Amino acid sequence: MATPLLPSPLSNIVMIIVGCVFIYLAVKKEYEPLLLIPIGFGAVLVNIPALIPFAGFQGLMSKGGFLWYLYKYGVLSDLFPCLLFIGIGAMMDFGALIERPWFLIFAAAGQLGIFVAMLCALAVGFNPYEASSIGIIGAMDGPTAIYVTTKFAPNLLGPVTVCAYSYMSLVPLLQIPLSKILTTRKERLIRMEYKPQAYPKTIRIIFPIAVTIITCTVAPMGAPLMGSLMLGNLLKESGVVRRLAKSAENEIANVTTLLLGVVIGGTMQAEHFLVLDTLIVFGLGLVAFVSAIASGILFAKLVCFITKGKVNPLIGACGVSAFPMAARTAHRIGREEDSNNWLLPHAMATNVGGQIGSVVAGGVVLTYAYTVMQMLGLTP
Repeated sequence: MATPLLPSPLSNIVMIIVGCVFIYLAVKKEYEPLLLIPIGFGAVLVNIPALIPFAGFQGLMSKGGFLWYLYKYGVLSDLFPCLLFIGIGAMMDFGALIERPWFLIFAAAGQLGIFVAMLCALAVGFNPYEASSIGIIGAMDGPTAIYVTTKFAPNLLGPVTVCAYSYMSLVPLLQIPLSKILTTRKERLIRMEYKPQAYPKTIRIIFPIAVTIITCTVAPMGAPLMGSLMLGNLLKESGVVRRLAKSAENEIANVTTLLLGVVIGGTMQAEHFLVLDTLIVFGLGLVAFVSAIASGILFAKLVCFITKGKVNPLIGACGVSAFPMAARTAHRIGREEDSNNWLLPHAMATNVGGQIGSVVAGGVVLTYAYTVMQMLGLTP
């Protein structure tokens, strides 16, 4: 175990303050409150015992503690990420993407941040399994980050997960300056035509089934996540199980988010979290997010050039899993330049494609990186 940067109990006090800062950002600034409140409170909870050592009490994350059970049976078993994805699937509308399936190319470009961060992590000394877990932060998808990290580097679960969710809440703060730096005003003023296309409802039902079959064939180790996401969407689109769809979207998603958030906060014990590796992970996470957004914008600029100005590069920043924040932010930037420019339908199509792309990327990393590393004799 790495040496803590500060001695106990000072390090625990710092982590309690960090937890309170998360709660403040959630309540005052409304940055991802559904996640930051339980994460922040969980961080406060697990660092209190070190300040007041009760006889016979080892803490909530110690074996037999409340959070330990949630961690073992909810996180390590992949139950929470899969349940959360069923809820996310029930909330999502893939209609915009079905109308313009070629927007998936922007989703592919948005996953490049994964590989940039992975190479950087290898360069600074992390082993291939840890580098893969750090790289997946670039997918901007909390459940995928949890799923990959529990398989490859559970020792980094706390830093990777907190990093992924923290930066997700700050997506607008990163996306706005990057979009303005990497695009010209002329490009931001580009209007994209939107003509709704009629198609039979059957297509919406076939879509989640087809995506599941194709993606799980390509990357079978991502099947639990993709299957859960598309199951939730199928419940919604079928129209015959509204009670199940509403339960997935509301009760299941809300309870899972609450428990998952508290358990993530529970991994923020000072002796494990306040170490040099954690600071490096957060630095690499920033690299992952910036490179993911930037690569999406630059690829969209290339498409804009090829199509002679028919694509607004702002939508390239939406090819990630930060749904729907990335799409709303791109639309807002466009409206600031031209109040009559409605990029939202195109941005949403790209953003839901990014949701699919992030899960596929996680499955590809798990399937093929694991296979290669096993061939090289490397074990997690």
